[in-house]
Formats: sequence, C-alpha cells, structure tokens
Amino acid sequence: MTDRECFYASMNYQARDRHPYWDLFGPWPETLEKWKQQGYDGKDDFGADKLVQIQHIFSPYPPFEKKIISEDEKHIIVVDEDGVMMKKFKEKDKSSMPQFLKFPVETRNEFRKFWKQRMIPDVSLRLGPDWKKKLIDAHRSNCPFFVTADRWVGFFGPLRNLVGVEKLCTLFYDDPSFVEEMMEAFLQHIIETMKQVLDIVCVDILIIWEDMAYHSGPLISPQMVKRLMMPRYKKLVDFVKNYGKKVSFVALDSDGNVDSLIPVWLDAGIDIVYPFEVQAGMDVVALRKKYGKSLRMWGGFDKRIIAKGPVAIDQEVKRLERLVEEGGYICGMDHSAPPDISFENFRHFMMRMKQISKK
Repeated sequence: MTDRECFYASMNYQARDRHPYWDLFGPWPETLEKWKQQGYDGKDDFGADKLVQIQHIFSPYPPFEKKIISEDEKHIIVVDEDGVMMKKFKEKDKSSMPQFLKFPVETRNEFRKFWKQRMIPDVSLRLGPDWKKKLIDAHRSNCPFFVTADRWVGFFGPLRNLVGVEKLCTLFYDDPSFVEEMMEAFLQHIIETMKQVLDIVCVDILIIWEDMAYHSGPLISPQMVKRLMMPRYKKLVDFVKNYGKKVSFVALDSDGNVDSLIPVWLDAGIDIVYPFEVQAGMDVVALRKKYGKSLRMWGGFDKRIIAKGPVAIDQEVKRLERLVEEGGYICGMDHSAPPDISFENFRHFMMRMKQISKK
C-alpha cells in the first residue's frame, strides 16, 4: 500500500497491510542541536510515512515588516510578521513562550482596516505564480496531502492572533457581535481560498487550528462554542467536503484538555482531533471508549514517557497498540520533543512505532 492508501484505510477502519505512523511535531530547536551532538544526522526519518503539506495560503499578506524595537543582554522586543509585538529571550526563543505586548487589532475599525489590507483570499499571492503546479505536484504524490492552517484557519485560534487570548475571551461576553464579525470574515476567507484549491485538486486533509484549551478545560464554555462556532464549523465542513474536487477529512488541532469540546466538533462534522496532551488529562484509550469510532485521533503518546527511556516507552506502546490496530488512530508524540528527550530515547520510540506499524 502507498502511504496515502494506508492513511485512508486506517482512518476508515478498513483492512490494511500495515498501520501509518509519523512524527507531526518534531523536536524543539535546542533539542535538535542536542540530538546532533548525540549522533543524529538531521536526515533520518526513521522509516515514518511521508506526508505533503501546502502551507501559508490563509495567512496575512503582505506580512508585517519584522522590526526590532529594543533589546538588552537577555531579551529582545520585536514585531513579527503577523504584527504582534512581543518580548522574547535571545536564547531559546523558538521553544520558550514570549511575553505578548501588543496585538495588531484592538478595535473594530482596526480589524476592518487589517482585513481590507492583508486578508485578500488569493492563493497566488501567497504561493507564487506557479501555485497551481505546486498543488498538482502535492496531489500527485503517493502521500497524504494536507492543507495546513498555519494558525489562520478556525474561529478561535486565528482571532487570538488578532486581539490576544485574554481580550478575545472577554470579547465573547463584552462584545459578541465583534467576535461574530471576525468569525464570519474568517469563514468567508477560508471558503474563498479553498475554492481556488478545490477547483484544481482534491485534498486529503484540511487542518483547523484552535488551541482553545488549557490543562483543565476549554478557555470558553462548550455552550458558547456550540452557539457561536458550531454553525460556522458546519458551513465550512459542508463546503469543503462537497465543493469541486472535495476535501476527504477535516482535522482540528487544539492543545489542552478538549474533552468537553469533542461532542461539538463531532456534531459539526470534524473527523479528526489532535494532539491529545496527556499532561492535560487526555487519554486516547479512554476517549475511544467514550466516543467510539466517530472520533479519529492523532498523537496521544506522552512525550514525558519518552524522556524516561526504553522500558517506559515499551509499556506505553503496549497500552496503545490495540488502538493502533483498531484504526482511526495514528500514534505519535502529544507535542514537540523538549530537550530532556535524548536522541537515543526518541530513536527507540520511533523504532517501536515502526515495529507496531508492521503487524
């Protein structure tokens, strides 16, 4: 079976000659440097299934000019390509949380100006004049073909990018009509962009990015998600699964404890959720028992266990192996590998993934 055929068979609970596996998140930058010192050549994919991604077709264009506002020995204050001003550590800036100082949108008028200037739904602006060829080449591969969110497809996560998470959460109560205006703008932007894609090729997976939960639960109530977000999820899912050459699966990425949001997402027609952070109480075995095969899952392997070494890894593999065999589940780390995971332990983890994939 090709990697794409294997993926479809697993997601559809069909017979297959092996099970797909991949590493969606990879290591933190300093983890990668540590691994190279421990013998990693930076190229070994450990035999994992391949996937192809088309990226950055929904993000603001033109991007903001990156600027350094100020700096000292330890910190630097910058404005990034999304217009967010933040304070970062000079060292480990890729794997430490910045302090967000200012977001590009504070008022409704600023939002409308931002949208008019930077959110024209035109794939060619973002992928270049050969955008159609890039789409066709991605589709012609024998691998699962993703169109990724890059943090700009969704109805909570992308709004965070504009106003910040704290202000967004209060806007749901203080000015819900402003929230709905932003949501509706994103819905139309995503649909108009996907029209251009689906006129050319079919897509295996469209990714939605929300990141709308923390370790104990969602940042807004499930009732609010159902009232304000689910109608837009339904419109988006219905469109991409029925327009042109169609999308086969819609997957949603959200960290944290999302248990109470899963019923809303399933009712909206979302097929796959990931990454199921174990330290936030997410247990893929328990969730399969709770939601059945309607919930397809990626991830769910506790990265902290990988840091403990082969014995702990083998025990967790044994616990998850039956779920892999059942289908509708691709086992992988529940997020990026931090520096406490040695290259030897990660290699053992990927070796075990390869072994159970061939059963």
